[in-house]
Amino acid sequence: MVINFAAGPAKLPEEVLKEVQANLLNCNGSGISVMEMSHRSSNYGKIQETAINDLRELLNVPSNYKILLMQGGGTGQFAAVALNLIGITGSADYVITGSWSSKAAKEAAQYGKVNAVIPKLAKYTTVPRQSTWQLDPKASYVYYCDNETVEGVEFDFIPEVPEGVPLVADMSSNFLSRPFDVSKFGVIFAGAQKNIGPAGTTVIIVREDLIGKHLKTTPSILNFELMDKNSSLLNTPPTFGIYVMGLVFKWIKTNGGIAGMEKQSAAKSKLIYDIIDQSEGFFYCPVDTNVRSRMNVPFRIGSAAGDDALEKEFLAKAEAEGMIQLKGHRSVGGIRASLYNAVTLAETQKLANLMLAFYKNNKN
Repeated sequence: MVINFAAGPAKLPEEVLKEVQANLLNCNGSGISVMEMSHRSSNYGKIQETAINDLRELLNVPSNYKILLMQGGGTGQFAAVALNLIGITGSADYVITGSWSSKAAKEAAQYGKVNAVIPKLAKYTTVPRQSTWQLDPKASYVYYCDNETVEGVEFDFIPEVPEGVPLVADMSSNFLSRPFDVSKFGVIFAGAQKNIGPAGTTVIIVREDLIGKHLKTTPSILNFELMDKNSSLLNTPPTFGIYVMGLVFKWIKTNGGIAGMEKQSAAKSKLIYDIIDQSEGFFYCPVDTNVRSRMNVPFRIGSAAGDDALEKEFLAKAEAEGMIQLKGHRSVGGIRASLYNAVTLAETQKLANLMLAFYKNNKN
C-alpha cells in the first residue's frame, strides 16, 4: 500500500479513482470513454454542467459570479488575471509571501505596474499583519496566494481591501479545504492538480462586473469574457480532467462537504505539527505558528538548517514503508508532507508514527 504525500499532482480519493476505472470504457451508459466524447455532445455537456453546479453548491457561490473552467494551470492565470484586470487602472497590488505570489507578480509586471504591498521578505516564513501593508486605493486589484505550497505558508485571514478594489486569490493548493465567503473576492482561481483533480484544469470564479475589462492584446484562450460567452467551450476543454473533478466534488459532498474537509485537515495537520513542536528542536518547521499551512507541512530534521544524512535516512525509511514524495521542494530542501483532502487521517497517522520512531532512535 503506497501513501502519496505529493505536493501536486497529488493524491486523489480512492473511491473516485475506482469509479473512473469502472466507467473508463463506458461513461454514463454512452458506450464510449469520457476521453472519446465530443465536448459539444449532450453527454459531455451534462458532466460539465453538473460539476459546475456542484461546485456552486459546495461554496455557496452567489448568482452574480461566473464559474469558468480553463487551461494553463495556475501559471496561466498569473497572466490571465493581469490581462483581464490590470487595464482597469494600469496598476495592481501584490502581496508577495512565497514563490507562487512572487512568480505571479513578475508575470503581471509585463502587462502593467505592479506594487509590492509589503517589503521584500528575507525568507518566506510569515504573513505580515495587514496594518503594515501599503495598499493603493487606485489599484486595479489586490492579489495574494492563500496557501504557498513550496514554503508551507497559509493565510489566517482574508485581506481587507480598499472599497471598489477587487480582491484576487490564488487558492490552488487549499481550494475546498475550508469554507470562505466568495462575495469578498473579485476573482478566485485554483489549478486542479493539488486538491480537486488531475492536472490540466483550472477553476476560475469571477464576479460578473469584472468580465469584459481585458486588455486588447489578451489571447482568446485567456479571455474571461470569451470563455464566459462560450460556457468554457471556446476550445476543447480538458474533458477527462473535468469529469474526474466533478466526481471529486460529489465525493466532498458525501464526506461532510467543505466543513468536513476543514475538520479533517485540522486534525491531520495538528498530528504532524504536534510532533514537530514536541521534538525539542529535532524536527524544525520554519513557518510562524499562526500561518502554518494545513495542506503543506515543511520541516527539517536535526537542526534548522537540516542534517542531510538524517533527512536522506528518513526519506528512505518512509519509502520503505510505502510513504512517497515527501522530499521538500528543490528550492528549499528538507521534507514536505502534503495533506490534501484525499489524504486520510489514518495515512497521516502512519507518517506521525514514523516521525515519532525516528525521533526516538536519533534524538541523541
